[in-house]
Amino acid sequence: MSLKLWCCCIAPSISSAIPGMPNGKPAGVRCIQLNEQNLCKIFGKPERPAVCHNFKACPDICGTSNEQALAIIMELENIT
Repeated sequence: MSLKLWCCCIAPSISSAIPGMPNGKPAGVRCIQLNEQNLCKIFGKPERPAVCHNFKACPDICGTSNEQALAIIMELENIT
């Protein structure tokens, strides 16, 4: 599976601080650290939130496309 998984930077809420988003990120809001190519500007840097670092894409969560991943993650966010 070769997904860019930008949806993981939009769909879930993140309660920890992100550079440029000191109060975290609400569900459904695009992370300020996504660039124009939907890549994380702080990938691999110490200021990247642990939740982002620890997320491991798998078919159960990400489906087979970014569209499926966005739908699944939004549904999980709504349930929790």
